Amino acid sequence: MKAVVSIIMGSTSDMPVMKKAAELLNEMEIPFEINALSAHRTPEMVEDFATNARANGIRVIIAGAGGAAHLPGVVAAFTTVPVIGVPCRSSISIDGWDSILSILQMPPGIPVATVGLDGALNAGILASQILSTDNEEIHQKVTSYKENLKSKIVKANDDLTVHEYKFRTN
Repeated sequence: MKAVVSIIMGSTSDMPVMKKAAELLNEMEIPFEINALSAHRTPEMVEDFATNARANGIRVIIAGAGGAAHLPGVVAAFTTVPVIGVPCRSSISIDGWDSILSILQMPPGIPVATVGLDGALNAGILASQILSTDNEEIHQKVTSYKENLKSKIVKANDDLTVHEYKFRTN
């Protein structure tokens, strides 16, 4: 089994956020790898990883980072593989805004798809959707996952019926 998605993060302190992408990919039975790479501390490793990602079979990269959050953009500069950026709240973060803006505001020609703050689950779903464009098995799993989301809301509305109020109309 060879990874087709690479989950990378600027530091292992991002793992509590990034594990949500790993759990989703695991549920979808999509082979993935997880590594810590720092755009600031190990720039040569980041360049090597990104430059060789496609040749190594990687089809989507999910890159999480906090603070200045340069990892997704630096990776995107060195590869044509789609990069999904996950801004992570961190101990040096300005409420996460520095991470969001660092990932979101990429210059023309270097796109990074950006999910919400600590949104690794959505990154995993987006990676699955990208892979599903030419893989019927993954497409069926994504479709099933989304149908399950609908059923959770239907059940939630059923559960809300136990809350009775004098002026409630439904």
